[in-house]
Amino acid sequence: MKKMMFAFCLVILSALIMSGCGSSDSSAKGNGEVKEFTIDATNFEFDLKEIKVNKGDTVKITLKNSEGNHAVKFEGYNKEVQGDKTISFVADKAGEFNYVCSIFCGAGHGDMVGKLIVE
Repeated sequence: MKKMMFAFCLVILSALIMSGCGSSDSSAKGNGEVKEFTIDATNFEFDLKEIKVNKGDTVKITLKNSEGNHAVKFEGYNKEVQGDKTISFVADKAGEFNYVCSIFCGAGHGDMVGKLIVE
């Protein structure tokens, strides 16, 4: 029984050590530049309608809620930033991706759309 418990502890310890080695998290630093943007959200619009970056760039997005309660979801990247917070991710897929308000905020909610362009 003691040997089985010892072997189990070794397996768990090994798994913990291996999980710290390397990362597949898309928030890791990319090979390109770091590009920082602030999106100011008011009721029913973003002040920044388009964000252009290069594939491999690390994208840092800060969301400022000047009016209302909003969050921004980046479709195709499965990333979301809440109001008055910042997220980072590597633009590792080329193409055009919408970003939308992900908190229902009223009649003009559907108009809150921008575009992330990764070249």
